[in-house]
Amino acid sequence: MKKVIRGQVLSFGEDLGVALHLESGAVAVDGQGRIGWVGAFAKLPEEWRSAPVDDHGDRLVLPGFIDAHIHFPQYRMLAAPGKDLLDWLHRFTFPEEARYGEVDHAAAAARLFLSRLFSHGTTSALAFCSVHKTCAEALFAAASSVNMGLVTGKTMMDRNAIPAVQDTPETGARDSEALYHAWHGKGRNRYAVTPRFAITSSEAQLKLSGELLASLSGALMQTHISESPGEIAFVRELFPSAKDYTDVYDRHGLLGPRSIFAHGIHLSEREAARFSETGSSVIHCPTSNTFLGSGLMSFSFLRARSRPVPLGIATDVGGGTSYSMLQTMAEAYKVQMLNGYKPQASELFAMSTIGNALRLHMAGETGSLVPGKHADIVVLDPQATPLLKARHDLSQSLEDVLFALMILGDDRAVAATYVAGACRHGGV
Repeated sequence: MKKVIRGQVLSFGEDLGVALHLESGAVAVDGQGRIGWVGAFAKLPEEWRSAPVDDHGDRLVLPGFIDAHIHFPQYRMLAAPGKDLLDWLHRFTFPEEARYGEVDHAAAAARLFLSRLFSHGTTSALAFCSVHKTCAEALFAAASSVNMGLVTGKTMMDRNAIPAVQDTPETGARDSEALYHAWHGKGRNRYAVTPRFAITSSEAQLKLSGELLASLSGALMQTHISESPGEIAFVRELFPSAKDYTDVYDRHGLLGPRSIFAHGIHLSEREAARFSETGSSVIHCPTSNTFLGSGLMSFSFLRARSRPVPLGIATDVGGGTSYSMLQTMAEAYKVQMLNGYKPQASELFAMSTIGNALRLHMAGETGSLVPGKHADIVVLDPQATPLLKARHDLSQSLEDVLFALMILGDDRAVAATYVAGACRHGGV
């Protein structure tokens, strides 16, 4: 059914700035859940004037947030302590992920996981699953039921983990290919070839991962790189002939414009240049990096004009400590300030919407409020809490409003979340 979503309409451009701001605006949604028109409410075209209106007053109507790196099987693992990344994986993560071979558990968890995303204003995601085929099937099915834009894949790891979460190079590749053919392009689902990281994948598995990426049309690849010093040292032991961590993936055909690497905190100049040359993306996961003590990733270093690296931003739940992209932006702001760079709030909002859509090759369907795209929308209330309301009284510009929301906001600021035009959280 057609509808009109009214409020203070705001969208961002690929230059990471504000592309559209209408203080009394409207987004018209057609019967297929796509944006049919965007503009001033007073100029609403005749064809939409009889449609029901969700009137959000002066609240901000934005593109839904896109989480570019999150772990579905870790959805309840936030605040699990570890001495470092590797200790955290073995103490908590691998035992938790072992449960996802059970169909009913995976299906119930998938519904809860998507509900948590929507309650925090996230409408699309690139997600890791467990090593089990059933885990990816459950998440794909849950996303399909709500017409959500989802990219995911079965995690592949054949060593350095407990037996319950290991596969083999052959079974991992076979299951991945079967999942691709069953789900890629079904509704809004996309497949991602998913070797967890070099520590848990042998040379044989990385080789097959590269072959899958090359052969599966439109598939993405997701993995981790250079998250912690201990991890990097272990990779050096496992791959002594490689130039560096990046070279481990590069020699197996895993770099390229469809390749997405979480973290990238400790990349060298050579590695950053190779990422830039191949168009490979790095996803910043600030709450996870600070929680696990992994390090402080530098925007300025990776964005150097001589060899810019495509950047995204993500929660990395459950190493990350919040589902909220607002809280994730707040932590990114602090990390970059410690690195001598002061990002604008509008820049981080843009990274969390159209920027991540570009990283995930979804910008043609979501990430901005443009006619023809799916109506994936989050409505934010800049006065949602007493603290936000008091701070809002001091704001003198849109940037001030966004900054306060970013630093002080959380799921309480999410007044409504629409996925392909359907309200999945909150309401008027």
